[in-house]
Amino acid sequence: MKVAVVYNRESTNVINLFGQRNKEKYGLKAIRRITDALKKGGHQVIALEGDKDLIRRLEEFMPKVLHHERPGMVFNVSYGIQGQARYTHVPGILEMIGIPYVGSGPLAHSLALDKLVAKMIFRQMGLPTPDYVVLQSPDSPIPDFTYPAIVKPKNESVSFGIKVVHNADEMKAAAQVIFEKFSQPVLVEQFIDGREVNVGLIGNPPQVLPPVELTFGDQGPQIYTEEDKKGKSGRTIGKICPAPLGDGLTEKVKSVSAGAFEALGCFDCARVDLRIDADDNPYILEINSLPSLGEHGSFVEAAGEAGLDFSALVNRLVEVASARYFGTPAVAEVDWDAGAGAQDAMFRTLTQSRDRIERRVKELVAIPSRTEDLVGLRDVVRSIDKPYRELGLSRTRDLTDDRSCWTYETEPGLDGGTLLIVQLDVPAGDGDLRTPFRRDPEWLYGDAVGASRGPLAVVEYALRALKTHRRLKRQKLGILLYGDEGLHAVHSGAKIRAAAERAKQVLVVRPGTATGQLINERRGLRTYRLIVEGSPRRLGQQSKKPEPLRWTSQCLEHMAPLSNRKERVAVAASQINAKALPGQLPHVVRAEILVSHPEEAVRDRIDGELRKILGKDGHRWDLESIADRPAFGRRKSALGLLKRVEDVAARWQLPYETESSLSPSVAGLVPERIATICGFGPVVRDIYTPHESVQRISLMQTTLLLAGTLVDLGE
Repeated sequence: MKVAVVYNRESTNVINLFGQRNKEKYGLKAIRRITDALKKGGHQVIALEGDKDLIRRLEEFMPKVLHHERPGMVFNVSYGIQGQARYTHVPGILEMIGIPYVGSGPLAHSLALDKLVAKMIFRQMGLPTPDYVVLQSPDSPIPDFTYPAIVKPKNESVSFGIKVVHNADEMKAAAQVIFEKFSQPVLVEQFIDGREVNVGLIGNPPQVLPPVELTFGDQGPQIYTEEDKKGKSGRTIGKICPAPLGDGLTEKVKSVSAGAFEALGCFDCARVDLRIDADDNPYILEINSLPSLGEHGSFVEAAGEAGLDFSALVNRLVEVASARYFGTPAVAEVDWDAGAGAQDAMFRTLTQSRDRIERRVKELVAIPSRTEDLVGLRDVVRSIDKPYRELGLSRTRDLTDDRSCWTYETEPGLDGGTLLIVQLDVPAGDGDLRTPFRRDPEWLYGDAVGASRGPLAVVEYALRALKTHRRLKRQKLGILLYGDEGLHAVHSGAKIRAAAERAKQVLVVRPGTATGQLINERRGLRTYRLIVEGSPRRLGQQSKKPEPLRWTSQCLEHMAPLSNRKERVAVAASQINAKALPGQLPHVVRAEILVSHPEEAVRDRIDGELRKILGKDGHRWDLESIADRPAFGRRKSALGLLKRVEDVAARWQLPYETESSLSPSVAGLVPERIATICGFGPVVRDIYTPHESVQRISLMQTTLLLAGTLVDLGE
């Protein structure tokens, strides 16, 4: 599990600093002990300050989870930075953003911190606590009270400001210090002359740990002071565990402590501090809803006496919190050979691989592979070749040319199985700036991160999951990697057709729609190069024909009405260049014309219309088709395949919809009789721009959908 240890130490990373500053904090050594213990327990761990950047950092570390996927957890040891009810700040944030955490919630923390409210609840629940009064302000009259008494801040912990007083003057002086130092009411409490005991609790309902008795020696007050806790009092506070109370008193102390835990609604852990008078009557002084995990603290010592060393204690706290949130401390193991259990085990394997998938995307983004960069393309192939061979795949020589197409297959081979097609190249010019990898809470950015690098990682980890669960070795499967998307697959097209002819079904692993739908229909795209030539002409020279640039513009204007939404046709010029001699008007014009179409018959009709518009009476012209991307129409052959994918999506409650797309893909090269689905890639935005990004959760969803579909197809 991903576990973030959230603490407060020296952070001032807030919008404004004001109000009462926190005086409690963990040392770096203590934080390291906690993180090391969690790592020892097999968790993936990070330590974070509980400041204004906490949400962003948590979202990066443990992004939004899938349905049924267990989220990460926060191990909360944060005392807050400033202001009121500081213990509640981090738990309140975690409640709001939906991240589970170890320890009590905001309500229990706020009740425990307000000693007056806590004592009122204890009294109402029939739990013993010393008599008390409250001084609301420095002007409050000093009450009649039985001395000695304890004076303390109403809303602080760890013995801040605590003092034993023996008369009214001492009470007034001690209260004045608290008003000045802590700016809050003063709690005056009857001093219980006797023994002091700390009782730790773990679980829901709580398991009570062996009580720890504190011994104060003969010097100083018989209470645990702030100076004692900081090691500045000059005396050593002894701890006896288990406290020698006898069976009857021990049970009474445990019962009272458990009652306090439940009365305030604490979760997972707490420590109750009590005094026991000469007649063996226990009194609750307070409950610490965020007990210290300091190396020499009584909570840690009691856990050790109960058989939990520090590592076991820390991991036990994660387990009890997991049980509270998820019902069991650990997910029950499922036999991968048992029907649906195979899918459940696959789900677990892949969701635990999130970080590795994203790291793989980062590695691939770092390898440049522009369409014309054969060296870069081969570098990407080398990066992919090693894991593929480790997975048991081998090169299919007759479907590989080492320039634009590389094909791999499993031991059973591709014939009659599934072909995956993935793009390798980045369709951009050599002079275009590369976009480095970066990550925010919801998106991954970088060169071709969505068009190529994300899909490559999806395929690799889907295959890894199949191998982990012994499905890959018997899977009829081929993976074709092509590197000329930027050249409209003119070189790889023949290999793609040949590979598809051998398969039973084809999955094109490239981005779907902007919202993640799979593609069951794509328009074709024909790209024309138009060259218009005329005679050189000076500015102002008369002629019966408009100059070539103006004439070309008029022709393009007449082509625009050929676009027809009903017929799903679009015609447009994508670029125009003109060439002129010095001092002359342009006499050569080059234009690129794009025609988007639903089928070949429509494409051919539009071809005739374009040539008719250019006519015979204008300038000399040449219209040449330089790239032709076939349309990918809806196929009856794909209905069964789509139903299988839909069933996998429903099983894991993954998004599933199908949609048509305006943009072409290599899916149009696959013969009509072959069941084919396109858009089997993660959600991408701003594709082929410097802002291209892939949605992090969709990377996981697509990997699951692909792996589950392959398992289903391999049955």
